[in-house]
Amino acid sequence: MKNIIVGTAGHIDHGKTALVRALTGIDTDRLEEEKRRGISIDLGFAHLEQAGVRFGFVDVPGHERFVKNMLAGVGGIDAVMLVIGADESIKPQTREHFDICRLLGIRHGLIALTKADLVDADLLELARLEAAEFVAGSFLEGAPVVAVSAVTGAGLGELRQALVEVAGKVAGRSAEGPFRLPVDRSFTLRGFGTVVTGTLVAGSLRVEDEVEVHPGGRRLRVRGVEVHGGAVDVAGAGQRTAVNLAGVEAGEMRRGMVLTPPGIFHATQAVDCAFDLLAGALPLKHRAPVHLHAGTAEVEAEVRLLRGAGEMAPGTRGYVRLLLNEPLLLLPGDRFIARMFSPVVTIGGGVVVDNAPPLRMRKADVLARLPELEGAVLSRRLALFAAEGETGARVEDLSARCGVEPAGALAAAEAAALVLVRDPEPRLVPRAAIEAASARVREAVAAFHRANPLVPGMARASAPVETFLLEAVLAAAPDILAEGEVLRLKSHRLELQESETQATEKMENLFREGGLAVPALAEVLANSGLDAPRTRNLLQILLRDGRLVRVSAELIYHRDAVGKLKGLLAGRKGQAFSVAEFKEWTGVSRKYAIPLLEWLDRERVTRREGDRRLVL
Repeated sequence: MKNIIVGTAGHIDHGKTALVRALTGIDTDRLEEEKRRGISIDLGFAHLEQAGVRFGFVDVPGHERFVKNMLAGVGGIDAVMLVIGADESIKPQTREHFDICRLLGIRHGLIALTKADLVDADLLELARLEAAEFVAGSFLEGAPVVAVSAVTGAGLGELRQALVEVAGKVAGRSAEGPFRLPVDRSFTLRGFGTVVTGTLVAGSLRVEDEVEVHPGGRRLRVRGVEVHGGAVDVAGAGQRTAVNLAGVEAGEMRRGMVLTPPGIFHATQAVDCAFDLLAGALPLKHRAPVHLHAGTAEVEAEVRLLRGAGEMAPGTRGYVRLLLNEPLLLLPGDRFIARMFSPVVTIGGGVVVDNAPPLRMRKADVLARLPELEGAVLSRRLALFAAEGETGARVEDLSARCGVEPAGALAAAEAAALVLVRDPEPRLVPRAAIEAASARVREAVAAFHRANPLVPGMARASAPVETFLLEAVLAAAPDILAEGEVLRLKSHRLELQESETQATEKMENLFREGGLAVPALAEVLANSGLDAPRTRNLLQILLRDGRLVRVSAELIYHRDAVGKLKGLLAGRKGQAFSVAEFKEWTGVSRKYAIPLLEWLDRERVTRREGDRRLVL
């Protein structure tokens, strides 16, 4: 069944509550004061099933003093029922409520001409014409205009049919993605405990889900879920939902809080927005204080004009930054209303473009990026945000800024030309940044080769790139090879001069001829005929090629010598022996025997057992 949330709008005493009661049989005035005074003060809720559509009605107060309560109810509606009393026609709150609906981006609705029983045919037709003129050029132009009486019931059937027609034009909300439930009521229900209600604006919420409360970050468990008074296992986007929460008192929850899945979103105190200033408002000054209404929340905020510090002209649209006095959960695409402090009237509204703007970015750069961010698809938004840091951004932060789960951000990474790396947390880095880092590493390795032609390559730790990026850099640069802890260009080849070749052969021969009683390392190096730095580089080449084997810091053997030693011991497998016996077998002194035996232990040729060793 399709779920549609319909909000009432209109001037005080134009019959909004009576009309909802006539349609649904539910009295939305629940407060004693509302019943005593005969006016709606706070939000009221009702529901109706008609032609396969479940309508949830949010009845809002029409008195100018309670517009802030009205704003807490219209943020999650899909369509508006603009209520105009046929006996009074267009009044101040009719205009303000309608401005609010336009600023919130509501696209569907109808007009109900109430109290039709109190006027004659001519006045009713005049009210119809005035209503059509009032909404001309807006989203309600051409919408159904239904004359109705909550007292006699005249027109109710036509109004129900018009609601069904409007519902057919409304795209259902997606149950995909993370859920969000802005709280509009919190109370205690005997036998259940704390219950909060709201319109589920996205995703789905299940019994036993863990939820995070914004702001504050407190995590709670869902004990039960109801939709329109009936218990359900899961509530979906677009439904009026009551949530029974465990582990919290009703007084700790308040209107304006938002329930979401845990660990995805962050409340913010700064947002960049596209802002529409109403034509009837005063010019908007830099640093002007405003009441910001978003979802069910109201906070005080300060307007920062991004295009200079002058004024924003009435009837214009521009980009502004809002600095909030309190943290608020806002996501890109969320709409809001701004009202002045004195007099308290609606002056404009807009849409959030960036909920975590870089506060130190130059205004010119901010203004250049906002038109591209506004309305950008997920992949483009990810790409723009990730490009703001030299090494991209954490997946967790990108998810929060884009209003998606981490899995959604990862799924869009390829289209955004982003590469997944770990830092150790998952991070998305622009492919262009990886390629630029590859170029830096390539040049650094090439310079190292030029300066050290006899050294195999540059140490990994010396690469001019963040450690966590190195693997991604190497994957993007097949011409850079990683060999252990050394980086070299694939094209790099050791080309020895004739004197270096001769010195290498001389050193190898000296070690080969020494057998197991090799000459001292310093002596070999001194007799090479070259300077010490080149000689040590040549020694490293012999070691890397495996022609020489380092047994200890000062003892190096030719591979033939240690190969014969291993062969000698292979014929004694399982035999235990002492150091003295080893000296006898090999003909070496203790100076050589102990380092050789320790090396054989490390090579797992032998195993020490007390004062003896066992051939493995």
